[in-house]
Amino acid sequence: MSDRDAHALESRLIGTGVERLALLGKHAGALMAGYARDEVPLEGLSTTALNRLLAARILWRPDEQGGVKLSPKVRELIAEMLADETRRHVNADVAETLELMRTLVQSYREARDAGEYWRQEQQLLRLRQEVDDLNGRFGDAIDSLWRRLNSDFGFVSRLGDKIRENERAQKQIVRLLDSLALIDFHELIELVGSDGALRKLLVSGLQHQLTQHYTSLREVQRRMVELMARFRQQQSRSRLVAGMAGFLREHPGFVPGNYARRSEVPALVNRAAPLIAAGAAALDHHPDTRALTELLHQLPRPVHRPEPVTAAGAAAPQEDTLVAARQQALKEDVERFYLAVVDRGGEGLSALAYLQEGELAWGEEIWLFQVIAEFQGLPRGEQRAFRLSQQESQASPFNHLRLIHDVNLALRAGA
Repeated sequence: MSDRDAHALESRLIGTGVERLALLGKHAGALMAGYARDEVPLEGLSTTALNRLLAARILWRPDEQGGVKLSPKVRELIAEMLADETRRHVNADVAETLELMRTLVQSYREARDAGEYWRQEQQLLRLRQEVDDLNGRFGDAIDSLWRRLNSDFGFVSRLGDKIRENERAQKQIVRLLDSLALIDFHELIELVGSDGALRKLLVSGLQHQLTQHYTSLREVQRRMVELMARFRQQQSRSRLVAGMAGFLREHPGFVPGNYARRSEVPALVNRAAPLIAAGAAALDHHPDTRALTELLHQLPRPVHRPEPVTAAGAAAPQEDTLVAARQQALKEDVERFYLAVVDRGGEGLSALAYLQEGELAWGEEIWLFQVIAEFQGLPRGEQRAFRLSQQESQASPFNHLRLIHDVNLALRAGA
């Protein structure tokens, strides 16, 4: 298709759309009357206008005997503009949209490979529109839930209606979550490949929008649970008041008794813990002074025995002493290992083998560390008398850290 043919097609499309929108505006009164009623009144429409509306698929006639009605798309458009939740139906057919997006991506790739840049831009524009429509359908569905929570769901007077409305909203949330789960970003990443424009549109941008949709759905569920709990609380209180009002209607002469003056209080009312009277000595009351004095003299006197006091000595850091003793024992065992190497002459000796043969109670890691530290702490002259070799390996192909598994110590020849 050449650029001239494409521009002609676009101009024809725009002209047809302007004509149809003009029809909607010109006959808005009859269309709104048909929206409010079952059929469109034909009194204000001429035969030519009626035929034009039928040809434009704004109106349709279900059968020859019936009247003229609004087409489903026009009725849904009016319900969307009026936010009429009772007649609006949100369709989030994700599977069909994803299939169309796959087709558009293939067409986009073919146009890019063929060098047809105008066709490539058209396919990218259609992709953007499909992604926007998909996000718009999810957004409209979530907005519909919010409006229902703040209207029908929030002001239902009966518990049965409240439960049915709750189940309906929950089912819609489940359907929306199932529709969102159909969008597989691993598939989209493989589909767009290395194209930057497609990756930005179908991966990063779409993922950001879906995250917002998931967050909004969680808020809707939280609000729904909160409203349901509040309604049940209000219902329990109203039942209590209604029950008391019914009892008073059946017993008009009922007068609540003074429970504070009754000797036998019902168990339902007698919930308070018993009070213990507080007592205090009245020192300003002179007749009681003698009795208080006698009571004070009868109190037993405390017996204080002298306790021997010893001179406090310096506190010995017992824990530090134990640590120093273990370090000294480890150092002495390592020195015996070096002496064993000297006794063996030129034959080397493994540090771990000596540790296992001697049944020493040291960990392998701290034992090897002490053997190496003892070698490094020797003077230069004494270090030349020994040959220290380490059995080590690289931690991983990507990590150059060297791991020491064992140490072999031997005397140098001629030492």
